[in-house]
Amino acid sequence: MSNTRLLAIKALLEIFNKGITPKHSLESLSSSLDKRDRAFLMEIVYGVLRFRDTLDWILRHFLKNTSRLGELTFNNLRIALYQLYFMRVPDWAVVNESVEIEKQGGKPSLVNAVLRNIIRKKDLFTPPLKLDDPVLNISVNTSHPPWMIKRWIKRFGKDEALSLAQANNQIPSLTIRANTLRISREELLGRLSGKGIISEPATFSPDGIILSDVHSYRDLDFIHGLFVVQDEASQLVSYLLNPKPGERILDACAAPGGKTTHIAQLINDNGEIVAIEKDPQRIKRLDENIRNLGIRSVRMVNADITGIKDTETFDRILVDAPCSAFGVIRKNPDVKYRHKAKDLARYKSNQIRLLRSASGLLRKNGVMVYSVCSIEPEETEEVINEFLKTAEEFRIIDAEAAFLKNFIDKGFFRTYPHKNNMDGFFGVTLCRKD
Repeated sequence: MSNTRLLAIKALLEIFNKGITPKHSLESLSSSLDKRDRAFLMEIVYGVLRFRDTLDWILRHFLKNTSRLGELTFNNLRIALYQLYFMRVPDWAVVNESVEIEKQGGKPSLVNAVLRNIIRKKDLFTPPLKLDDPVLNISVNTSHPPWMIKRWIKRFGKDEALSLAQANNQIPSLTIRANTLRISREELLGRLSGKGIISEPATFSPDGIILSDVHSYRDLDFIHGLFVVQDEASQLVSYLLNPKPGERILDACAAPGGKTTHIAQLINDNGEIVAIEKDPQRIKRLDENIRNLGIRSVRMVNADITGIKDTETFDRILVDAPCSAFGVIRKNPDVKYRHKAKDLARYKSNQIRLLRSASGLLRKNGVMVYSVCSIEPEETEEVINEFLKTAEEFRIIDAEAAFLKNFIDKGFFRTYPHKNNMDGFFGVTLCRKD
């Protein structure tokens, strides 16, 4: 497993130092691995990402100055601690593998001594750790930044803040959306069952399927083009928009295309969907996803929505705005380390700007949905409240689909990992008055 551990260290360095997402890093590094080694690589990389601060807190009790370790050694020790405390790997195997890695230019003697000392005192530091300060207790045990836990305690209380943070560290089941332009959900469930894959219909989304024992896109090659990987909460956003066949629809921030292609399904590929994406690299992925699903109603535009001057207005507009992504920490645990509290104000400003730009393209009596994969007030209700101060012709309306009522309070659609076993999403449906 030494080679796989080296790949894991490389992935962590790419994620922490270069800002590469875990998904893209692992896709690149695991291409030559067999299924067993690929699963091991994903387990330790995502495991370290979920519990990085917990591991670092333990390590600091055995090394006073971790900054002098060197990045290879530091991440090697993180991997070792994750295996010692969260995986069923024998202690001796963890030490041997870690020391072998260090022989390639690291600190083998130091790593050997540190790990053996940790093993001797392992019971003293086995999570959950008992810390008196409530913010620090939740922060260290769930590896969430203290500023984030502090604001959650203020909003939700200690018990719910802990529940939310713990839910973020749970490995979610893979959820997919049937491409109903080519196959019904029932038929797709049958194909999955025929391959021995345990699956069940999603609780609320009419197109969703939850897979119990599959965690990789590669394991689903046999149904290529018949599905999209998409969380159930994300699927429900398209039902908030409630598009109809024949309509002209704008997706203002379209890539990678989950909601764009879902809208196409809901209108039976009959209408015009203008998909705006300003990033030329992301639009390539959007194009690939549209082609794979056989969709023809989408017209892609590589531009910023704030610069669009369309002579025709739209019946419906989706503004699925770029955000902190704090609602999808369970799938992307690195995001909880990427942002600070001050970043939320920057996102808010951009979100309001996008919403105002898109709103000018909506016809009278048209419908616009604003959504983000965040649960933070700055990116959710504060954006809408600020927008409505100057957009007097808009009002919040109720969702039409009955199954959405479970998630809507005072016009605001919300889902939470700890309450709904879904990603954290926010949405609101707005109508432009006569």
